[in-house]
Amino acid sequence: MSDPQPALRRSIGLIPLVMYGVGVTVGAGIYVLVGITAGQAGAFAPLSFLLAALIAAPSAFSFAELSARMPRSAGEALFVQEAFGSLRLSQFVGLAVVFVGVISSATVTNGAAGYISEFLNLPGWLIKLLFVSTLGAIAIWGVVQSVTVTVVLTVIETSGLLLIICVGLYNIGSPDVLHWPAWSAPLHGLGPTAVMTGILTGTLVAFFAFIGFEDLVNMAEEVRDPERVMPRAIAWTLIVTTALYLIVVVIAINVVPPTELAASPAPLALVFERATGISAASFAGIAVLATVSTVLVQIVMASRVLYGMAGSGGLPVLFGRIHRRTQTPVIATCVVIAIVLVLALAFPLTGLARTTTFLALCIFTIVNLALWRIKLHDKSEPSHFTVPIWVPVTGALLSAAILIFEVAQLAG
Repeated sequence: MSDPQPALRRSIGLIPLVMYGVGVTVGAGIYVLVGITAGQAGAFAPLSFLLAALIAAPSAFSFAELSARMPRSAGEALFVQEAFGSLRLSQFVGLAVVFVGVISSATVTNGAAGYISEFLNLPGWLIKLLFVSTLGAIAIWGVVQSVTVTVVLTVIETSGLLLIICVGLYNIGSPDVLHWPAWSAPLHGLGPTAVMTGILTGTLVAFFAFIGFEDLVNMAEEVRDPERVMPRAIAWTLIVTTALYLIVVVIAINVVPPTELAASPAPLALVFERATGISAASFAGIAVLATVSTVLVQIVMASRVLYGMAGSGGLPVLFGRIHRRTQTPVIATCVVIAIVLVLALAFPLTGLARTTTFLALCIFTIVNLALWRIKLHDKSEPSHFTVPIWVPVTGALLSAAILIFEVAQLAG
């Protein structure tokens, strides 16, 4: 008789899970994409981030209820299977979640390479190879180790953002640093249509900055008391990241003109240098650590989706094998690492970010519709976190609307 297949380890509580969510979200959004968003929206970049947060909020609460209803790995695929009874649609959503994770990791890896090159003179391809391989090894090592590393890095990356806020506020009123507001932005002087187009295009990029809360649902099988902890962690992740983003982006566009931010491979390092006169390399180390947490979390998340889909029959059982010593899905993790490396080496940052946003919006639309359908048919009194039925409807409509705008932008 063969030994039973080992299971994932339930070892994560609320605070580590929130820091895990903040870590993946903050590292991707503000450290890497603030320059691109400023280049699109100019002085209105804070509005782009605010709109992105409002678009993400209903979906976040839908994910919160679904994670309390069905706390399992491969959450999105499970939600869709439960709502629509379609294995094909469930497989599509699950694989789309994996692609969001790996493309997001590749996007942030490219951003990390820009920061690392500030103080390490190595070829870009070598930097990316070493970066992803090291994080993949940590992910294989174990979930406790991965979460511990993420928590430590989250403290560091959040401290980096607080440092930017402090030096920016300290220099308010200095004629050489801050000019409130930053009307030197490229959208100044344009008509309302051009301004709105710039804001919405910036929102598409900024939306990437809020991708992260949905990753938490795929950690449910490694969370203690997931029915209670998961919804709280998702809500706090969105609240904390939104507050940090809005403050930092206002500081950034008033320290450095948006056109300069857009041209910099290390935008917040440039903000730090301009505000303090200290070399950008001094801040680049913090930015690198911020991107580390994002890539690590996405690798862990994507591998758990593959694991969960294998367990439900959506993928070959090979992806569901757990290593007995590390209690991690090693084969699934190695596949994720390989795909991240290929994408990071082959594609530019902006294209990867927009692809991630496109896929995420598709997932959010379908998952919101899944909750709407489940709530229509489930008339029982819930014993877990729940939201009114208009929340998933709003989430689906907002996600679909911005998705249509994205398609129109690409077609134009």
